[in-house]
Amino acid sequence: MNQHTSGKQTLVIGLMLFALFFGAGNMIFPPALGQQAGEHMWPAILGFLITGVGLPFLGIVAIALSGNDIQTIGNKVHPIFGLIFPIILYLTIGPFFGIPRTGTVSYEISVIPFLPDQLADKNTPLLIYTIIFFGLSYWLSLNPSKLVDRIGKILTPALLIILVILTGKALLTPMGDFQTPQGDYKDGAFFNGFLEGYLTMDTLSALVFGIVVISTIKEQGIKDRMAITKICIKAGLIASAGLVFVYVSLAFIGATSVSTTGYLDNGGAILSSAASILFGSLGKVVLGLAITFACLTTNVGLLSACGNYLSKVFPKLSYKQIVLILSVFSTCVANFGLTQLISVSVPLLTALYPLAIVLILLSFLDYVVPTKSIVYIISLSITAVFSIIDGLKAAGVNVDGLHLDVIPLFNIGIGWLVPAIAGTVVGYIVSIVKKD
Repeated sequence: MNQHTSGKQTLVIGLMLFALFFGAGNMIFPPALGQQAGEHMWPAILGFLITGVGLPFLGIVAIALSGNDIQTIGNKVHPIFGLIFPIILYLTIGPFFGIPRTGTVSYEISVIPFLPDQLADKNTPLLIYTIIFFGLSYWLSLNPSKLVDRIGKILTPALLIILVILTGKALLTPMGDFQTPQGDYKDGAFFNGFLEGYLTMDTLSALVFGIVVISTIKEQGIKDRMAITKICIKAGLIASAGLVFVYVSLAFIGATSVSTTGYLDNGGAILSSAASILFGSLGKVVLGLAITFACLTTNVGLLSACGNYLSKVFPKLSYKQIVLILSVFSTCVANFGLTQLISVSVPLLTALYPLAIVLILLSFLDYVVPTKSIVYIISLSITAVFSIIDGLKAAGVNVDGLHLDVIPLFNIGIGWLVPAIAGTVVGYIVSIVKKD
């Protein structure tokens, strides 16, 4: 039995994976990072690439090595954790933040620039657009494979070409110079970029999209786990290369836009203004269509993944019913607006992301060195305590009374890192000492 794919097939799978990742967060956060980081853009984008590209790649490989899904990995901690954590993850990248954001970003870039000034700040256009957008997404999610296949083969390469042209124009005729770094980017650009990468949700999405890639590979008759893993690695590298290009390009556009556009509220507004400045009205139209397709693809992928998983958890509800509920709920959430969605999502992602990171890294350790459940439990428990505190701090809660400033990196929002490492070491010691 053939256990390999052709170079063309691997490329298509890689582009499909890129299409699934390439949605709302991928477009809006790099330009905003570029504007705020200014002269410190390069260390900031390096930090961003670690959490926005490197960790999602590891997530895809971790799922491939597990041979199943995130619940399989979560069960290594405890069956209850294996049930609850995936549900929280699916709801986060699904109806709470990820799915609504696809609608608000596409609206911000493809509709607002063409609205009369008297309508741009009104709620009605957003309501009408999101009803249409999520209605179409619901319809497409009933048979998503054809759309994702077409996106991977045709529309994603077209979108990359558009971004190449946009970036090329920005390089040849820059809108302005890098400005003085703002806020936290003055002294901690790298770590602030690292935290900004959380907002893409791509590491969380990787734990969901990994099973989509595996299913696509299995449909070609490939069943061997290591063969699947090798293909996932190749496809992941293709998708990662695309993401690196996109992030660096958009960050550069944001960093050079300030003197022309001024500081704007979010990356969607920055990108739309930049396209208008560089190419006029035609630039806004082409970019708007491209972003709408990108967000639509990611939305369909998320709806399908969430629908498939939640219909297994709640068997009394069919896939179609769950996707309908998710679509209606996401329409409601999207109407709070992009800026509000981003601000609300930051504390939750700050608390949730470290758990996903540690779980992924532990799964790799487990592959190299057999790891007992006690290691997962101790490491993740300690990580959870500090990541929740980081999340509370990101939400504006005063945690000074806990006197945790002595923890390395705590003041910059990564207070969980050293305790997680210490917890893993302690877990291994306990597992060696403890006799089962």
